Amino acid sequence: MHNSESRERSAAAPSAAHSEERAAPERNRRHFLGALAAAGVAGTAVGAGGAVWKAGRDSEPQEVAPTELGRRTVPWHGTHQAGITTPAQARLTLLALDLAGNAGRTALARLMRAWTEAAARLTAGVPVPGDDASALGSGPSSLTLTFGFGASMFTKTGLERQRPEQLAPLPAFPGERIDHARSDGDLLLQVCADDALVCFHAARSLIRLARGTATVRWQMSGFTRSPGVAPLAKSTPRNLMGQLDGTRNPEPADPGFAGKVFVGAGDRPVWLRGGSYLVMRRIRMLLDAWDGIDTDRQQRVIGRHKDTGAPLSGGGEHTPPHYGKRTPHGEPVIPVDAHIRLAAPEFNAGAAMLRRGYSYDDGQRDDGPDAGLLFLAWQADPRRGFLPVQRRLAQRDALNRFIRHEASGLYAVPGGCRPDEYIGQRLLEA
Repeated sequence: MHNSESRERSAAAPSAAHSEERAAPERNRRHFLGALAAAGVAGTAVGAGGAVWKAGRDSEPQEVAPTELGRRTVPWHGTHQAGITTPAQARLTLLALDLAGNAGRTALARLMRAWTEAAARLTAGVPVPGDDASALGSGPSSLTLTFGFGASMFTKTGLERQRPEQLAPLPAFPGERIDHARSDGDLLLQVCADDALVCFHAARSLIRLARGTATVRWQMSGFTRSPGVAPLAKSTPRNLMGQLDGTRNPEPADPGFAGKVFVGAGDRPVWLRGGSYLVMRRIRMLLDAWDGIDTDRQQRVIGRHKDTGAPLSGGGEHTPPHYGKRTPHGEPVIPVDAHIRLAAPEFNAGAAMLRRGYSYDDGQRDDGPDAGLLFLAWQADPRRGFLPVQRRLAQRDALNRFIRHEASGLYAVPGGCRPDEYIGQRLLEA
């Protein structure tokens, strides 16, 4: 296509001014390729538009198809919203919005319909009307969009009687320093993809659709390991402390998984069946303090070996911890204040959550790195999941010296939808 277009332009005998406009970028391109050759760079140079230039004076851009990674899609319609049990993509954009003062139930329903229609297109790699084209040519890159409602939304829209009991505000916990400007919110939007530009573009598209109805309250970005960088696709990723994070995460194939993560068919409220509850915590890691202790101490704080993730009681990463095992001196091999002991379902009446966290790095503060974990925990009922575990951790966890909870939120996330529905329709049109 490029060569035929060039022949057509040459046959058109353009003016000298237009010829100069075309010649300047061609000279710049050749200068760039010449510099690569002078530097001894062989092979190809890849352009942002998905084209590949073979090193040479007279070569033309050759279009290449998006990689398999860019072409991957996650189905939009279904019983549950995507982005919950979906394997974690490399990038996260998380944001909360607040409804405008004059936006009631009808306006919110209109917004959710528009968001649903846009999400169906974006996750399939199809542009939405008025698209800014910032991710044009990138492919869907496993994009998922997940929507939730905060407790404050129900008051603003006159839906208080439909607000679940489970959505009661989270209590204050010892040691936390919650920034309320970066917490809560009427609406939650989780955007995940294997490409940062795709995340930005999808979030921007939905923010644009919300104009006049809702404004952004806060926005955060996160990352985890990129696909293909680890030898095993399902290996456990590491957090910024260098620890394997997610070893005992429940798996969809586990018995009783759905009952721990999703609101059941016989549960109330009816409109939330097939949905879930999301707890968000922005947890800053005090990395300078963490780096100041040796590896042995770090392992005792967590209760696992840093290199393999195996419990200190022995075995491999997925060996069940033996909490009763003791040293020759009679002390627990896994300390009584170790993180994994206090968070274990065995010590919390079986409480379990599906953790789907992302690391964040927002540069430096006066007291060290502003980096840590965007903790995202999905559960059927936070009263039986997050709350009992966090109460126990807040009281005794040895890790508390090295972390600080700085933002928080709890959201009701409706179930998925069919092609003729929109997210939240069973609530907003009840």
